[in-house]
Amino acid sequence: MSIGKIIDGKAFAAGLRERGAEGVAAFVDQAGRKPGLAVVLVGEDPASSVYVRSKGKMTVAVGMDSFEFKRPATIGQDDLLDLIEELNQDERVDGILVQLPLPDHIDEAAVIAAIDPAKDVDGFHVVNAGRLATGQEALVPCTPMGCIMLLKDELGDLSGKEAVVIGRSNIVGKPMAQLLLAENATVTIAHSRTSDLPEVVRRADIVVAAVGRPEMVKADWLKPGAVVIDVGINRIEESANGEPKTRLVGDVDFASVSQVASAITPVPGGVGPMTIAVLLRNTLVAAYRNEGLDLPEGAL
Repeated sequence: MSIGKIIDGKAFAAGLRERGAEGVAAFVDQAGRKPGLAVVLVGEDPASSVYVRSKGKMTVAVGMDSFEFKRPATIGQDDLLDLIEELNQDERVDGILVQLPLPDHIDEAAVIAAIDPAKDVDGFHVVNAGRLATGQEALVPCTPMGCIMLLKDELGDLSGKEAVVIGRSNIVGKPMAQLLLAENATVTIAHSRTSDLPEVVRRADIVVAAVGRPEMVKADWLKPGAVVIDVGINRIEESANGEPKTRLVGDVDFASVSQVASAITPVPGGVGPMTIAVLLRNTLVAAYRNEGLDLPEGAL
């Protein structure tokens, strides 16, 4: 059994985008138009602005149309809902993504509910969540979908594997558990109220950490040879030569856990690059479905 293999999410994501570009070209040949992704940014949050720009560049790079709608933080909820309805009706748009978080005066749940489920490429709409939970065709949240792709690439068949998902968010934890269940894994969702969390994690062949607590998962929590997917992105402050500096770490103590796990995703460079790649994949899937076309076998 090998120990400490680094799962290269950056390389896998690049391959996924390449396959996506091929799928886009095939779609254009059949539909006579490009798939379109509309991204709505409310306010001037710097991190969100950078992320939206990155999405736009990658969308164009794979051959899709990118539509960006920037609105001030003062926009009223009704005006934002009107914009979403326009995008729902726009035949050029296959995917709609509203960048979160939204200003406090806007109800995020109402905004997500307003998106046509067929264009909900974030996979947050309750219709898509329900379809996923009942084993039906759905648009699935990007981060957990990326995680399951990495796991299947690393392990192949997940059937019968014991998996522990640490975290129960609607964006990662819950859909991650549903995806693992669909692959016939035995799944436990652990969270802040779980009794003796290290003991629960120690049973797992697969550990997915998505709690937002820096380096919480330690080496002695793990069964030797487990595969670890670290979803966390936390910025911590340190001092170097008396100067304050920050660095990104995950929810897993990488230095110690990499000595026990058979394979682990690093932070950065693991799960993070997969999220935008899967967003583009979801947009392409939505485009094929919206046009009533069959997605080419093995395209993604």
